[in-house]
Amino acid sequence: MDLVDLMVEKRFLGQEFLTWLWFKSEQRGGTINIPGTGDVIVVLEKHMLLEFGEGEYNERLVCTGLQSELREARTGLLMGKKLEQARVQLVKDSYEWNVTIAAGLFEMRNIRLPKTAATEQSGENKDQEMEGLILERLFLFEELYRLIHDLFRMFLEVRLGETWDQELRSLREWIRKAGEQVVDQNI
Repeated sequence: MDLVDLMVEKRFLGQEFLTWLWFKSEQRGGTINIPGTGDVIVVLEKHMLLEFGEGEYNERLVCTGLQSELREARTGLLMGKKLEQARVQLVKDSYEWNVTIAAGLFEMRNIRLPKTAATEQSGENKDQEMEGLILERLFLFEELYRLIHDLFRMFLEVRLGETWDQELRSLREWIRKAGEQVVDQNI
């Protein structure tokens, strides 16, 4: 099996991860406790892309809006569409990241790093300031990747563990209830 076939075959993991992350983000007021790291606020926001089918029979549904208004995305899940891309906000301590995660290749796009005091300062020693700014931005990128990695590790532990059947039932119930809420809001 070549690399492209393997990527296509395993893309469901990224789709399941994004769906699970959305599910988890709506529990505990958006807070997810990452063992060894602590609480992280996770919000799926403003932009989601769902897909169904393959090749020329591929359907895409792009949903934009505030989190509470992503009715089409919730309906798409209920209809069997898979979450292919989502805009995610992560908040840890006083840092806030925004990133678009694409499930197929598990790539991160449109990264917005937290604003810090160093990004807003301007002084006389430009070389030292620039070096400090670069180091700080590298640290913030590393933190973002670590948080996403830790969340994915949590998902894999559940997905490959003995509690997956229970988690899957809870996730399906969440999708069903979300779909019912959409229908009730439209009546």
